[in-house]
Amino acid sequence: MSELPEHNPAQLPHLPKTAITPAGASAPPARFSHGVRKGNILQVAGQVGFLPADGSGERKLSGPSLAEQTRTTFANVQAVLEAGGASWEDVLMIRVYLTDTAHFAEFNELWNAFFEGLKEAPAARTTVYVGLPAGILVEIDALAVLG
Repeated sequence: MSELPEHNPAQLPHLPKTAITPAGASAPPARFSHGVRKGNILQVAGQVGFLPADGSGERKLSGPSLAEQTRTTFANVQAVLEAGGASWEDVLMIRVYLTDTAHFAEFNELWNAFFEGLKEAPAARTTVYVGLPAGILVEIDALAVLG
């Protein structure tokens, strides 16, 4: 096993951090970005099943079902990836938060269908999280490395 070089921040180039906001995205409820890119690393913040902004200022869920929300959530993650110069092929890790353990089987079916054509599936972690706002059944974030 080869040894890693000593970490010296003074020798590394400064890489700016850039907020990523896809066109038409609903505004976040607090002061955070849809995604952040630094160098070739893109972190997609937790996305949920909100439809693209329609000019009303209201954030609207795509529907009450897990399938509707999951499809829209994947589309929202993809919009951030594309706005940051990435694709699903660049994604290394995805974290999924479900609000109910009863949704695991249905989510896995949706996941398998969505990633069916992907050459290499990303690493994933799914957990149950009861702290999502009422009506939201799924949240997904992703980490991509470009290049």
